[in-house]
Amino acid sequence: MELSNLTPNKGSIKSKKKRIGRGQGSGKGGTATRGHKGAKSRSGYSRKLGFEGGQMPLQRRIPKFGFKNINRVEYQPVNLDALQLLVDNKKVKKKIIDINTLIENRLVGKNDLVKILGRGDLSSPIKVEAHKFSETAKKAIEKAGGEIKTI
Repeated sequence: MELSNLTPNKGSIKSKKKRIGRGQGSGKGGTATRGHKGAKSRSGYSRKLGFEGGQMPLQRRIPKFGFKNINRVEYQPVNLDALQLLVDNKKVKKKIIDINTLIENRLVGKNDLVKILGRGDLSSPIKVEAHKFSETAKKAIEKAGGEIKTI
C-alpha cells in the first residue's frame, strides 16, 4: 500500500450533484434536461393542484350539490332505555339524572348537547335534566311519575 493508491471506504463519500445548465462543455447545458419549450421548461413553474393539461378538471366537471347549514345545532341522543339501565344498575343518585351523570357513565361527551329520545320504557320516577326532549320522551317520563328540566 502506498500513498498513491489510497482511496476512501466505499459509500463514505457522496458523489457530487449533477450541475445542470452550466454550459455545453458540461454535457448538461442547453435545455438543462428540461426538454424543449413549454411551461415545464421555465423557471418558477409549478403545476396547479388538479391541473389536467388544459382539460376541464374533475372538480369543475362534477356538478355542485347540497347545502351545509352553518346554524345547525348538533345534539347527542340518549334514549329512555339507557336511562332505565342506569337506574337498574344503581348508577343514579337520588333518582336525578343530569348531564354530569351521563358524562360519568360515558353516554355523552363533556361538551355535547343532550337530547332525550323516547325509545324504550321507563318504569321508575326520575328527574331528568337535559338540553332538549322529544315529545314521546316527555310523555313517557311524566307518565312514569318523573320530572323534566330543560337546561
